Amino acid sequence: MATDTPTRDRDRIDLTPSGAAAGTGGCSNGGVLRDAAELAGKSDVLARYDADYPVDRARGPHDQPQSMCPAFGSLRVGLRMRRTATILSGSACCVYGLTFTSHFYGAKRSVGYVPFSSETLVTGKLFEDIRDAVHQLADPALYDTIIVTNLCVPTASGVPLQLLPDQINGVRVIGIDVPGFGVPTHAEAKDVLAGAMLSYARKEAEQGPVAAPKQRPDRPTITLLGEMFPADPPGIGLLLEPLGLAAGPVVPTREWRELYGALDCAAVAAIHPFYTASVREFEAAGRTVVGSAPVGAEGTAAWLDAIGAACGIAQGKVDAAKDRFVPAIRGALAARPIAGRITVSGYEGSELLVARLLIESGADVPYVGTACPRTIWSEPDRDWLAARGVRIQYRASLEQDLAAVDEFGPDLAIGTTPVVQHAKQRAIPALYFTNLISARPLMGPAGAGSLALVVNAALANQARFDRMSAFFEGVGSGAAAGVWDHTPVERPEFKAKYAAKRIAAAKAEESVGS
Repeated sequence: MATDTPTRDRDRIDLTPSGAAAGTGGCSNGGVLRDAAELAGKSDVLARYDADYPVDRARGPHDQPQSMCPAFGSLRVGLRMRRTATILSGSACCVYGLTFTSHFYGAKRSVGYVPFSSETLVTGKLFEDIRDAVHQLADPALYDTIIVTNLCVPTASGVPLQLLPDQINGVRVIGIDVPGFGVPTHAEAKDVLAGAMLSYARKEAEQGPVAAPKQRPDRPTITLLGEMFPADPPGIGLLLEPLGLAAGPVVPTREWRELYGALDCAAVAAIHPFYTASVREFEAAGRTVVGSAPVGAEGTAAWLDAIGAACGIAQGKVDAAKDRFVPAIRGALAARPIAGRITVSGYEGSELLVARLLIESGADVPYVGTACPRTIWSEPDRDWLAARGVRIQYRASLEQDLAAVDEFGPDLAIGTTPVVQHAKQRAIPALYFTNLISARPLMGPAGAGSLALVVNAALANQARFDRMSAFFEGVGSGAAAGVWDHTPVERPEFKAKYAAKRIAAAKAEESVGS
């Protein structure tokens, strides 16, 4: 078993075990790989993902949002857990990119890698190599859990991770498939792994006593579902205190026995509303799941009511908590108002919550795009936004987000990197959602003030963009960008001629391959 990034690509394949062509494992081969996976025995897995993370596969080439490799999400979840080893099985180029990105985001441990060739993939030797690698790693002095992840090509080839033993030497073994043609976004891939771990932990708890978490509140807890800024869980805990409740573990967790604490709760708050597999495990454990989040004054009041109803808290207690916190939130919003038109888009799953907070702060938000799907746990936010005339686009493509910027001409665009680039090219201030919006508190009074600081600072940059636009006016764009002694002339006839040649060559290659 190799660790960290592979040094050479040894896994270019031609055939799956079923004999269907699988190409080279590139992301553009999604349809071919999916067909191969179904032939190779992965139809049940893909059907489960289709139900949990639905997309409109009849829509055309963009049948899912243009996100990073989904396996990045599940990989991050595993790498953040203590005493947890991670093994990837996939094309070397994919493993290289995933490990590089994970270390870029702060992972401080090695990633196991099981390389393969056409022969080991087709003959089934790859599964044996994975099994050997798991046995080699299964040291209870070092690990509680080993997570093995099939990427696109092993999934398409039917590598049966479900045949791995559930535990070796007391070390749990969890195998998951996270193909780009089955899991739409990296955010939902977090749920794939979180749900698999909750399922394992729930079955352990059903069989007998399990290890208690290191810290257990002396009050019933509310499990928080979805990654969030570290200051938010304590802030939510303060909101829950007057109800006689406490904030429980955040799922995805940081260590295994926190999963037991997460399951042992009074209710679950689906702060991020797309964790469908995790919700299924909580409901199997008899737990009630509450949607939305304590964002803004109205959102906090409604959320406290929902938590009180789910936990059987007397309405008088709930009202007292609202009387205590809602005025403070309104005061924080009034102290730092936001004036301007803002479009919001992203792929984290909290986009609707951010839009609510912006609107309560005074902003005009005409459009919210999210790469995540519509679920019943985001309905309170959808209803609230729709009542205020906001257009909400679930499973938003990049093209839809860009079109919203052009249509609404916002004073500020919040979105993914290409949306930010698109806005700034049009001299519109912009903020990257993941690093500049998600990376700050959103809940309670702290969230109201924190978001306004960064948003108002960005809005104040319009004059700088105007100066830059004036300075660079006339330098051209695209192929004509720069300073020329003669202005480049478009030659569309040459483009059409060479485009036709490329199409003909591609068709010829396709006919040879068939």
